Amino acid sequence: MKILIAEDDLTSRTVLTAVLKKQGHDVAATVNGAEAWQAMQQPDAPRMAILDWMMPEMDGPEIVRRVRALQTDRPPYIIMLTAKGEKADIIAGLDVGADDYLAKPYDPGELRARIRVGQRILELQAAMVDKVQELQKALNEVRTLRGIIPICASCKNIRDDKGYWNQVEAYIRDHSEAEFSHGICPECLKKLYPEFV
Repeated sequence: MKILIAEDDLTSRTVLTAVLKKQGHDVAATVNGAEAWQAMQQPDAPRMAILDWMMPEMDGPEIVRRVRALQTDRPPYIIMLTAKGEKADIIAGLDVGADDYLAKPYDPGELRARIRVGQRILELQAAMVDKVQELQKALNEVRTLRGIIPICASCKNIRDDKGYWNQVEAYIRDHSEAEFSHGICPECLKKLYPEFV
């Protein structure tokens, strides 16, 4: 998985990059908040980001706010990774829209586990978006007959909304995607063509 990291400290960035690469991830490293924000706006932006809280040009919470304001049906999973480990900081980080929060110094195993949680959530989110798109496509293709349809008790013609009487076939054709093929039922065959029965 491609993961964006935003970390201004060279040592922390190098270690985090190495840990993630060892776990098999493709890493896009940025050195400040503005770079991270720029990367998160790209069409091929990573689906997961690990952001430091305190960075030059733009801090982690501001990046999270801006990313959450983007109109997308596939928002990224964001982990705040920071030395700010007080309860109030955790609450503030999650309140601005971070999905997870991990305090430094972090355990590589715990980081790996949290990334796996994020991957599962992203996979579920992608599956849900795909299903919604399938349903929307199906809904766009289906035209449904609804309500009370006035039908003649004798000839079975149907009255439309403008007061005109139409054959059943014409009415259904105009109000649905149905197509007709004609045949003769056994009862009509007896009435109309008794010699063939």
